[in-house]
Amino acid sequence: MAKFRRRTCIILSLFVLFIFSLMMGLKMLKPNTASFGAPFGLDLLPDLHQRSIHLGKNFDSQRSDRINSESNTKNLKTVEITMKPSKTSELNMEELPPLNYFLHVFYYSWYGNPQFDGKYVHWNHPVLEHWDPRIAKNYPQGRHNPPDDIGSSFYPELGSYSSRDPSVIENHMRQMHSASIGVLILSWYPPDSNDENGDPTDYLVPTILDKAHKYNLKVTFHIEPYKNRDDQNMYNNVKYIIDRYGNHPAFYRYKTKTGNVLPMFYIYDSYITKPEKWANLLTTSGLHSVRNSPYDGLFIALLVEEKHKYDILQSGFDGIYTYFATNGFTYGSSHQNWANLKLFCDKYNLLFIPSVGPGYIDTSVRPWNTQNTRNRINGKYYEVALSAALQTHPSLISITSFNEWHEGTQIEKAVPKRTSNTVYLDYRPHKPSLYLELTRKWSGKYSKERTTYTSEPVS
Repeated sequence: MAKFRRRTCIILSLFVLFIFSLMMGLKMLKPNTASFGAPFGLDLLPDLHQRSIHLGKNFDSQRSDRINSESNTKNLKTVEITMKPSKTSELNMEELPPLNYFLHVFYYSWYGNPQFDGKYVHWNHPVLEHWDPRIAKNYPQGRHNPPDDIGSSFYPELGSYSSRDPSVIENHMRQMHSASIGVLILSWYPPDSNDENGDPTDYLVPTILDKAHKYNLKVTFHIEPYKNRDDQNMYNNVKYIIDRYGNHPAFYRYKTKTGNVLPMFYIYDSYITKPEKWANLLTTSGLHSVRNSPYDGLFIALLVEEKHKYDILQSGFDGIYTYFATNGFTYGSSHQNWANLKLFCDKYNLLFIPSVGPGYIDTSVRPWNTQNTRNRINGKYYEVALSAALQTHPSLISITSFNEWHEGTQIEKAVPKRTSNTVYLDYRPHKPSLYLELTRKWSGKYSKERTTYTSEPVS
């Protein structure tokens, strides 16, 4: 009898141990979905109707991103080092809502890798030093080392891709189409010119136009501040773009209230050129005027400071955009100022194009710039910006950006990744397509609302 009781106790103990082990195993398999924490960050965003909201914002922003980063670090300990891209099914364009050609997105074709370019380009971005040596000495120097170490706080689903890869370009067009974006604003330097960290990219324009046309997208140009940019060579470059690409079916033109159908050019850092120089190009009496010529167009200036709006008028520009995705960083990028800017534009018959973004973090290339980081808050930051833009009844809306990975403004698909030295941010607990889906939602909302204050068709 004693042996039977002892054997029964052993069996019961083993059974309890088995049940306990099974429960612990199941608990470990339970996914942790709180990678960004609760959406507490809404109260960190500036109030759209008050002017005294910026007090304490930088501290709150840094605190929320520190929490965000710590949360990501904990979660990534239980995932693969890199999540593989999901298989892309063939896009059925008939199942998607129509494209919104009044919704534009900034696009960068400056990335390269050894397979297509013989080297990494832009993914190996240098860490930029602070201009004050006393501050600079506190931060790392050198360059990033792809493919695992890239100049970004997020990691692309497509990896450290090349902008020359036709399959990448097509994938990007498919993503834009899925988001109901109608126009991509292509970052552009003249032939044989490039930004200081990249290579010439003008030769890619024909492929980008062809791939865009396949998905019914249009392409316009974001003319960067190339070396010695002035009114005379701007005339030559506008002429080059229109002569070379103007007959392509994907080349974007905008129909004005007066019935003119004109190309559009966004001019980055337009304020660094004096208004008198721009007036030579953009007024009818200018020495190198494009007005009333085959090279006329709609030229959109970047507004950073409030005083720039008067320079823009004197220069002869046709509209303004705000570019930066950091609410509060500049006068132009601050949501609270958009209503006044729209009134100014209406008064002087200018297009107002607010720029919205999903967030901002450039500390992978400017590690000292934490005060300008803006937490994405699981998409809430993006939706607040879009809501603020719609409230102004804008002519167009621009998105910063599709794929400016260095500044963390991308809406392109990103995936979780960690290395021994880096924990990349991601969009969890949502899918890599979160910002494309939010864009599609707000694109439809913008299309409907736009019909209430304009007679122009949306697509």
